[in-house]
Amino acid sequence: MFTIDVVTLFPEVFAPFVGLSIVGRAVEAGIANVHYHHLLDALSGSERADDTPYGGGAGMVLRIEPIARTLDAIIAAAPSDERRAIVVPSPAGRPFVQTDAERFAALDRLVIVCGHYEGIDERIADLYDVEELSLGDFVLTGGELPALAFMDATVRLLEGAIAAESAAAESFAGGLLDYPSYTRPPVFRGVSVPEVLLSGNHAKIAEWRRQQSRARTEARRKDLLSDPEP
Repeated sequence: MFTIDVVTLFPEVFAPFVGLSIVGRAVEAGIANVHYHHLLDALSGSERADDTPYGGGAGMVLRIEPIARTLDAIIAAAPSDERRAIVVPSPAGRPFVQTDAERFAALDRLVIVCGHYEGIDERIADLYDVEELSLGDFVLTGGELPALAFMDATVRLLEGAIAAESAAAESFAGGLLDYPSYTRPPVFRGVSVPEVLLSGNHAKIAEWRRQQSRARTEARRKDLLSDPEP
């Protein structure tokens, strides 16, 4: 079973979203497991989870010791031959893309370490094989929101999480953006659904969707095309 471990100061952030999402349904169906590791539980005595940065400066930095204890416990309890990735959401990381979700979905375990404040002690990258991934070129208060996005994008690709035909037709599945979608009513405020979608001619509908997918990608994300038109 695919397992997700989330290391965080704020595990309560995840329950409302996970409980109402594909991730929650996958957990109920026995397709995935999600474990939350509260960093405060890894503290000893009067330890803090964060401290002021060496060299001075604003903000606080998450300390390496409670994070290392948590990661060590996760790794020690896992099978020795397990295929896993340890991800740190960070604006300094490489942009997270669909191929990352596909790669993670083929593993046994995804561990996400959520930073907060000014981030995590940099030594995490010296001690563990971690990937820094960014949700975009903006700064968030912590890594919890990117972690939710990474989880959702990955779990929906697990076998049985969603219908296979739905996954095959989504944006990026064939290197293109998804085609436009319409539903009832056929006319709303003078705007009509394209006639081809009402024709019942499945071959023509499929061709229209291919053309629209290509045109939308060309207009909005030309960088995705391996053979962009001039």
